[in-house]
Amino acid sequence: MIQSALDRLTKVHPDMEIWWDSSPLVFKPWVKKMVDAAPFNKKATLKEQLNRIYNISSPEKSLIRGCTTNPPLSLAAVNSDLPFWNKWVDNMIKTNKGLSRYEYFLLTYKEVIRRGSEMMLPIWKASNGRYGYISGQLDPRLITETEKMIKMAKEIRAIAPNVMIKVPASTQGVEVVRVLSSLGIPTNVTTCFSLPQIWAVAKAAKEGMELGLKNKVDMSKWRAVITMMIGRLTEHPVLDQQAERRGIKLSWSDKHWLGAYVFRKAYKLLEENAMPSKMLACSMRDGPMVNGKYHFFYLSYLFLLFIKIINLNLIYLLIINCLLYFLRISWFN
Repeated sequence: MIQSALDRLTKVHPDMEIWWDSSPLVFKPWVKKMVDAAPFNKKATLKEQLNRIYNISSPEKSLIRGCTTNPPLSLAAVNSDLPFWNKWVDNMIKTNKGLSRYEYFLLTYKEVIRRGSEMMLPIWKASNGRYGYISGQLDPRLITETEKMIKMAKEIRAIAPNVMIKVPASTQGVEVVRVLSSLGIPTNVTTCFSLPQIWAVAKAAKEGMELGLKNKVDMSKWRAVITMMIGRLTEHPVLDQQAERRGIKLSWSDKHWLGAYVFRKAYKLLEENAMPSKMLACSMRDGPMVNGKYHFFYLSYLFLLFIKIINLNLIYLLIINCLLYFLRISWFN
């Protein structure tokens, strides 16, 4: 067996988590696409490596320990098997006549989440609810509607025990996290770019957890995740605008070190204040190219930063959401 970059990454610590950044429903066609595009002499090895990421026959043995989705990624899952979903949608409309287009969308969206949760459920059961969650995102159009987000969160949560609610890091979203946490509903907060956002979300999750414990809510399957979109921060044009006003020209390296620093700072802030939330790094970008080989800056340098600044054992709480289509370019270097 030839180990991939992901195999090696999981060896860092038994508690290392790698999440699949899409619906698990796209996994099988994604593997086929990757293998079909690979050189003939590498197809067999690549197929073996990719099928260890999510082990279809024994999901509990998979390298991934969770997955995060959103409406566009759910649409991608539908598009990956249009014949099936066209038929499913036709039957759903026939048996639910008279609904609005939005209500039909919600039924379809929830079905995509349900089918994805079934694929992750063996991981959830094998770990006694520690791993194996799938994030079902709230409608982004409800970002300022607290009560509507809470209502939708309860509906999505009812789909399966391993569904985690993906909440926006808006002012209203912070309150939603507090309420859901008090009910023992696991959350994954998205669209986080800055320390103030991350701190507000972490405080809300902790306050909700404490309220839940006070009210004797079962918190045994509760988790709180904060997703920092590193690439969305480092690629924002405002960074260049602010730097130029100070006579500074930011390089590629400057921006990416900023992203790594903010993530590290957030991690330390949560750790030093005993916050129950765990950081998840996403929107990581590939590169740079060095001596003809591709490197993955964030996986390399985030790891080094934690070793240098924090005791090594504390890195193990870090949840890394690997963008797998970037990693593939270095597997056979």
